[in-house]
Amino acid sequence: MKTSIRNHLAGKVVKIIKGQAVSEIEIETAAGIVCSVITTRSLEDLDLKVGDAVHAAIKSTEVGVEKP
Repeated sequence: MKTSIRNHLAGKVVKIIKGQAVSEIEIETAAGIVCSVITTRSLEDLDLKVGDAVHAAIKSTEVGVEKP
C-alpha cells in the first residue's frame, strides 16, 4: 500500500467501541495507546478485530488506521 502519510506506529488493536456511524479504535504501540475514530463502514471493510496487527498512520490533523 502506498500512502502520503509519513508517520506510522506499528501496534495491535486492544479495544474497539463500535458505533452506528463511527467507531473508536485503541491501538497499543511502543509509544503508548493511540486512539482513532473511524467510520464503522471502514471498521467493517478492514475487518478489524481486537488483536489485529495494524499501523496508526498519523497526520497533523488525524490518526488513520491501516491493516498491513
